Amino acid sequence: MDATTPLISVVTPVYMAAGCLEELCRRLVAALEPITPNFEIILAEDASPDNSWTVVERLARAEPRCKGIRLARNFGQHYAITAGLAHAAGDWVVVMDCDLQDQPEEIAKLYRTAREGNFDVVFGRRVRRQDTWLKRMSSKCFYAVYNYFTEVRFDNTVANFSISRRAVIAEFLRMREHNRCFPLFIQWLGFAVGYVAVAHAERFAGKTSYDLRKLLRLSAESIVSQSNKPLYLSIAFGLFLAAVAFLVALYYLGKYFFRGIPVTGWTSTIVSLWFLGGVMLANLGVLGLYLGRVFNEVKNRPLYVIRQRIGWRDRNPGDGAAS
Repeated sequence: MDATTPLISVVTPVYMAAGCLEELCRRLVAALEPITPNFEIILAEDASPDNSWTVVERLARAEPRCKGIRLARNFGQHYAITAGLAHAAGDWVVVMDCDLQDQPEEIAKLYRTAREGNFDVVFGRRVRRQDTWLKRMSSKCFYAVYNYFTEVRFDNTVANFSISRRAVIAEFLRMREHNRCFPLFIQWLGFAVGYVAVAHAERFAGKTSYDLRKLLRLSAESIVSQSNKPLYLSIAFGLFLAAVAFLVALYYLGKYFFRGIPVTGWTSTIVSLWFLGGVMLANLGVLGLYLGRVFNEVKNRPLYVIRQRIGWRDRNPGDGAAS
């Protein structure tokens, strides 16, 4: 390792977190110093409407190992993570949230597990999550649905908190899809993944920006980006309805020709039409999600746009991945 290359880079997306950042950096420095003095902290500020960037600037001036990236607009958490990773130079890269629910003191456990177990990636398992009941249940539901559609087994106690080798991050940055989810992408890469139980804390300050609408949108985008199974289910359901309709038609034709009973029922006809219309619209919606994803990809727009950087005094950050 070159003397100027950090051993560990810590990347954290920043949004509505002005009240957390000073404590976060203080605890990160205290937690990383016993491992190595050669580290960097990269705060990827996602155009937060509060004064988070002002705090990032102040921290970067006070601590030379603390660096900041400011995105031009709010692109989203996983885009901010990607921007931070594109600028990380460490042999090992930690990704964590900035609200101190992921505790900096657990980084040593992640690093030790990765080295001793010869893992390429180690995720922290939040054994006792300090989240609201709604958030815990929505997480369980999301991963249950995701596992069904993608036919993989992803642990709902796992989130972004992890440590990865440089080679893993390099491969992650090659994935330029616009529907992004950091832990799902890392799992897909197929490197040796380990897990270790970590303590999970309550949010240090502020409140989460993830409401139910955002969680549902992230769920839909993640499933569509990782699986074609919804399309196959749509086809199967359509064939099932066609088969049922054919059997019902045979039944009523039999009654009419063999028993002389006329087919009546305006209400059943209208209900059937509404039902089939709803099914067709739902299926078109599923198809539209995939077409929209293709449309976003073929436009080939940058994943994010960086407005400002601070803290890179000795080297130029790589702009090649910042697109």
